Amino acid sequence: MSVDTSKIGLAIPGLTLSHGTHSPWEAGVTMDELAAIVRAADRLGYSHIQCAEHIGVPASEAPRRGARYYDPLATFGYFSAITGNIRFLTAVLVLGYHHPLEIAKRYGTLDVVSGGRLTLGLGVGSLKEEFDLLGLGGAEFTERGARGDDALRALRASLGQREPEYHGSYYDFGGLIIDPCAVQNQVPLWIGGRSARSLRRAVELGDGWMPFGLNYDDMTSFLAKARELPSWHARSKPLEIVLRPPGLLDPLGAPDACVEHLRQVYAVGGTKADLYIQSSSSAHFVEQLEALAALEA
Repeated sequence: MSVDTSKIGLAIPGLTLSHGTHSPWEAGVTMDELAAIVRAADRLGYSHIQCAEHIGVPASEAPRRGARYYDPLATFGYFSAITGNIRFLTAVLVLGYHHPLEIAKRYGTLDVVSGGRLTLGLGVGSLKEEFDLLGLGGAEFTERGARGDDALRALRASLGQREPEYHGSYYDFGGLIIDPCAVQNQVPLWIGGRSARSLRRAVELGDGWMPFGLNYDDMTSFLAKARELPSWHARSKPLEIVLRPPGLLDPLGAPDACVEHLRQVYAVGGTKADLYIQSSSSAHFVEQLEALAALEA
């Protein structure tokens, strides 16, 4: 049985250049090359593509975090016009950088123009210098966890609502119109992070958990503890668990290793896999996507 591409999301070359997750050629990738890659991913039935948000990365942090981050809203607006099925995942938007209604309006518009293909990946952030850059130092940073939880509740009350209303501890609004608004009845909210707290936040307030930087033992341990939470059993629908195998996968050069990583993702409890693919050019990346889709799993 071939690999189920509908359960696999992709990091697209060149949109983010961070240490250990990209190949040298990606620094000069063109929009024509990106378009060819995204069209191929759409044609092959992959679940989603991801794009991260950073507004300004301190130069001192660039060697660790990378310096290039395409803006998700503009990038996905372009990709939505040249595809028909693949979904668009922000991985992640930092909740503290935006008012919930700003996200509801801007990304709700993206949901409209893409035909309901938005998934919001969200996190509370960790880069204090970027908070300071945006004038969000002090309490906005130290209380970002509690503020993020309230923002998630506000988003849930706002996305897809023409006249949203919410009254919370940090956000309070009503009596206004958001038009256009998202066309999905419930835009999926996937929570990013690498801590047990991010998983609890996903269980309590989100639709999915998408950790990064964890090994399979960590993933197994976190998920085992989460399944003991009352909030896990109180959920009305299962949690999407979107797990990222370590390193760059090579479907053409090391197909058995790719299959084994996918098996481990699903054995741990993942419902989807988010993959970084090794490549030497845009054409090679497309060949890798085709090879991955043809693997027997």
